[in-house]
Amino acid sequence: MSGRVLELRVHGVSNTPPAQTLGMQPGPGGDPPQPRRVAGGTVTGFYRAPGTAADDPLVVEAYSWGQLTSGARTARDVERALWTLLLPFTLANVALHARPGIPPDPDQERWFSRSGLTAWLIRLFCLSLTCSVVLTLTGIGVDLIGWQCVDDDCLGRIPGPWEFLGHGWWSEGARALAVGLLVPLSLLALLGLVSWRTYQYEAEMPAGPGTGLFPRRTVAVPADARPLVDQPPQEPPPEPEPPEPDPTNPLEDRTFWCGEGQLRRAAVLHLCTGAVVATAAPLGMVLAMDPPRGLRALVAWPAVAAGSAVLVITVVALGRPYLTRRTGPSPLGRWSAAVAALTALTVAGSVTVLLLPDGPAGVPLADLRPPGGCTRDPAVAGCHADRSLPGYDWIVAWLGTGQLLLLIAIGAVARSGRRALVPPVAAGLLLAHGVSWIDGWLPLAPPAPEALAVWMLAVPAVGLAAVGLVLPRTRAAACVQPLAPHTDVAWGGRGPAVIAGLGWLLCVANCAGLLYWVTDRLNNGGTPNGRSTITPPIPVMWTGLAFAVVLLALAATLVRAGLLFQGLRRRAYAELVLPGHRLSLHDLRRCRDVSTFRALHRLVGEHAIRLVGCFTVVAAVLAALGSAAALSRTRPHPVDATDGAAVVKVVASVGDSMLGWLPVLVAAIGALVYRNEAVRRTVGVIWDVGTFWPRAAHPLAPPSYAERAVPELQTRIAGLLALTEHDPRRMDGIILSGHSQGTVICTAVILQLPARWRWRLWFFSYGCQLTRLYGRVFPAYFGPDRLPTLTAALTTPPGWTGWTNFWRDTDPLGWPVNAGQHDVAVRDPEALHPQGGEVADPPIRNHSAYPEAPEFQHERAHVARLLRRGVPLPRRGFG
Repeated sequence: MSGRVLELRVHGVSNTPPAQTLGMQPGPGGDPPQPRRVAGGTVTGFYRAPGTAADDPLVVEAYSWGQLTSGARTARDVERALWTLLLPFTLANVALHARPGIPPDPDQERWFSRSGLTAWLIRLFCLSLTCSVVLTLTGIGVDLIGWQCVDDDCLGRIPGPWEFLGHGWWSEGARALAVGLLVPLSLLALLGLVSWRTYQYEAEMPAGPGTGLFPRRTVAVPADARPLVDQPPQEPPPEPEPPEPDPTNPLEDRTFWCGEGQLRRAAVLHLCTGAVVATAAPLGMVLAMDPPRGLRALVAWPAVAAGSAVLVITVVALGRPYLTRRTGPSPLGRWSAAVAALTALTVAGSVTVLLLPDGPAGVPLADLRPPGGCTRDPAVAGCHADRSLPGYDWIVAWLGTGQLLLLIAIGAVARSGRRALVPPVAAGLLLAHGVSWIDGWLPLAPPAPEALAVWMLAVPAVGLAAVGLVLPRTRAAACVQPLAPHTDVAWGGRGPAVIAGLGWLLCVANCAGLLYWVTDRLNNGGTPNGRSTITPPIPVMWTGLAFAVVLLALAATLVRAGLLFQGLRRRAYAELVLPGHRLSLHDLRRCRDVSTFRALHRLVGEHAIRLVGCFTVVAAVLAALGSAAALSRTRPHPVDATDGAAVVKVVASVGDSMLGWLPVLVAAIGALVYRNEAVRRTVGVIWDVGTFWPRAAHPLAPPSYAERAVPELQTRIAGLLALTEHDPRRMDGIILSGHSQGTVICTAVILQLPARWRWRLWFFSYGCQLTRLYGRVFPAYFGPDRLPTLTAALTTPPGWTGWTNFWRDTDPLGWPVNAGQHDVAVRDPEALHPQGGEVADPPIRNHSAYPEAPEFQHERAHVARLLRRGVPLPRRGFG
């Protein structure tokens, strides 16, 4: 039987149907024939056209993975839409993989190295995002419901039988706060269940020992040992596998896509820390206002000690190899069990203290709560005073300030190494020292000036910390020899901070919006910033004003992008329409259409990352000012605002209204992502880039589809290449054909395959973002010093490089690679006007239909002849 070659196509975003991936044309009825599934299941499968014969020399097969992220209209779409609310966790997780200088071998990374220190800071930041969400739900359950809702009218607006909190035993002391803790603890239980269960969604291990991907270990057998039964003569064993060279790219790590144990250990730390933080807000308030005595002290202080131990263990564990190494389905271990036990002790002790009656010392808690009857008669004395949970504003404000300093430290260390950690640490210490001085906690220092307030120190501290962001780049963060223009490391090596910072802004907006929405419902539609009986935390009030200003900055960025686009379009049109031309009006219109796509191609490839960086700078300045405002403990404007304050009040009210509906809007967009193709194409790039990476930093992020797609492709390729000579399914060579995001998946697959399979493989990439986007944002995997690893892996002993990249100058997401492979420019459109008797204009295909191009088909025929001619290594058995 003559040699056979398989072209295995992997689609990109938008969940391209298998029929479209295969290029099947519609039949007489208008609908294309249905392809047949030859491997896989209903969620992920391998498909071929129905007319494919067993002896075809070139077979085309499509791998469909899109239902992992955008399936059919099923009940699961609701669950996936809710994953959109976890997008801040996704961005924070992606930041871990954006670090420059990640060592190829994870065992070579040390905590004190630049990449190791950056990873530890990112994991701490991810933990703080979990705390932000938990504090938001704590504010809803403990502050708004358990503390500020004191009568039946307010409690009756909450779904469920909450009215009992306003009567009898439950209304005394801090007992209602213990019930309010059910809200954040229930969320943590839900997140833990989803995180634990969704690993089965993504986990699909590669073929195990004895399958060719991982050869079985040879076991010595004594010479005199005889089989119990007669067996037919066996073929001589294959030659021993040559040792794999040292890895030069982190994607070559065999456990990169196998992190079940690491994920679950990290989930335990996040969930336990969240439970400790949730109980810390009400417990800290009770201990401060009513110092415990007797039985209360015997219960309270062990709970405080256990919670403190959980926080210390978690902070240390986030930098240890026990947690950070991905080692497959390894057990949780004793430390995880210890953290869980200490957390249970903390929660049980805290709830017990809250249920016990008030002690004889301190301030009666009833005097600090809002007076009863405010919902029916807002004119009651004290109804419009801020009676929120004492200390909650302080916790929220300082958490936000600490997160901002942590982001600055992440960007500084990622760019300039450990030396850049000095300014952020110095800023944090000086800020803590200044607060202690103002509050009179420094016994030997003179009294602070009366005019000096804590909020005045926030902006100078952030400015001092930002000095670390402008230090010179280290060699690992600098792209010394770019592959081509516009391929240097994104944002000057500060990529982890930029990506995590965008996730932080979205998290703050979602949390503030949720608090505003609940406050508005409890106030029966009253404005939380006006005269209302239920008030959100003061830092949240500033968030509405900041959100409106950030939207203005975003609009200005979009206007700037539009102006750049118009300029690029004019230049592209001038290149097509030369002076003294004799083009018809039809051709001029076609030139305008082509220039539009060429301008979009240049805008995304040359200016998109810079525009995101400019917006991030503006957002960082606003975040610094917002942190200072949150620490001021004052409203953004008076209740009865006039003159300039009235303008501020209007802007803040608009921002508050938009924040209140932001979580609903995000969830609605998430639902449309899985149902509407236009929305899917718009936001699918961000979503599929984010969920491509494994959950190595934030265990509560949505699951990674690549942890299933990559091993399945590995197993399919190895299985077809390893079949025997006479098996009709056997392939002599495979063209791995990846489009858009599929090129990234194919890259991960190739770098995981052993050499004997790669040498019978050819890689077609088209619509490829490996240099202009992935190479700049993720330099440790696709940068100029790491992408040549893929070229070397595809270079065979005869000397050819099995990689061809196709690109168009009308494709916004496809560019040349220039990493040693063969770049082929695809003409688009094929002509300005109809030719060969056709009456319709040749289409402008931009990012689609590469396999239909003549350049693609010519190159595929040439590669198929090379692969069919012979195999670089002798054929070996499977196993």
